[in-house]
Amino acid sequence: MKQQYAQEWPQFFTATIQEWKHLLKEDKYKTIIVDSFKFLVQEDSVTINGFVPIAIGMPNHLHIIWQAKGNNNLRKIQNSFIKHTSKEFKKILEKDGNLEAYEVNTIDRKYNFWQRDSLNIELFTPGVFHQKLNYIHNNPVTAHLCNLPEDYYFSSAMFYEKGIDHFGIIEHYLG
Repeated sequence: MKQQYAQEWPQFFTATIQEWKHLLKEDKYKTIIVDSFKFLVQEDSVTINGFVPIAIGMPNHLHIIWQAKGNNNLRKIQNSFIKHTSKEFKKILEKDGNLEAYEVNTIDRKYNFWQRDSLNIELFTPGVFHQKLNYIHNNPVTAHLCNLPEDYYFSSAMFYEKGIDHFGIIEHYLG
């Protein structure tokens, strides 16, 4: 019998704000990220196993473990996520009068919020998967934002520790 493999493995994805600016400091920007995740889950494009939109005390990037569902392509999903969150960031920054901080001088855009080279690591083994999940959950603790991973609201740690999914988007990695 032929072995069946996933079309795409779960991936550890890191996206960083342009020039490491602290855009994600305010909850309204983290909410944009979570709402974008909700949309992707509701349209049945991805499975999200873990996330945290902050790292090492600097609110300038996010980590997520996700996997494309069905015939969806994770690279296209990532590009869509980056594009959508950028549009939403722009709306708020424009309203607040802070948009000029993200102005760039490029041919293809006037503003840029995310760095172009995101990190993608395919998670082929349970050991690497667990290492990355623990890493993202412990980021807020390392940053002294909370004492326990599950105390940080914008994280999937509460789901794994207490079974609470504030956002309705997390699927346990064991199914």
